[in-house]
Amino acid sequence: MKYPGGIKKIKTISNISYKNRGMSLENDLNDTNDYYRDIDKAYIYKKPTPIKITKVDYPSRDKTVIKEAFFTIPSTTDYNGLYKGKYIDFEAKETKSKSSFPLANIHPHQIEHIRNIFNHEGIVFLIVRFTTLNKTFLLLGKDFLEYIDNNTRKSIPINYFEDKAYLIKDNYNPRVDYLKIIDNIIGGK
Repeated sequence: MKYPGGIKKIKTISNISYKNRGMSLENDLNDTNDYYRDIDKAYIYKKPTPIKITKVDYPSRDKTVIKEAFFTIPSTTDYNGLYKGKYIDFEAKETKSKSSFPLANIHPHQIEHIRNIFNHEGIVFLIVRFTTLNKTFLLLGKDFLEYIDNNTRKSIPINYFEDKAYLIKDNYNPRVDYLKIIDNIIGGK
């Protein structure tokens, strides 16, 4: 085929970065929970971080700036709400590690909260995304507690997630369909 002006070399881009292709786990979960509410499937919300504002600059009403604030009490887990008449509560975390999830990412008061929800028969779990592996898992609270009660490691190895947790496949809508897994556990329609 003859091109006008001869054959032109097509430039190729060899250093394409695929970092941060998707949204963060928190954004994915917020979109998922909005979707669940929109279709009247569940009412699950991100808990606000409890802070106390101590210094504010008011140059004008639309330009108010918080200058100083602090956390009033330790937060529990990230999300809670209702699904099929049951209380649901979970923590969401991301890690860049390919081999394990660092337990330093979960604070002692959060572990205590997870234990309390589990003991009171609420649905409690962790959603952990291994960003480098592009894998997202749902680990039930009972399996999480079993691991930390019976191991001295400072991290949960990926093979524990592969054996005990549920892989959540990315979807278009809802983005992180974790209730599909919960339905299989508690019995869904």
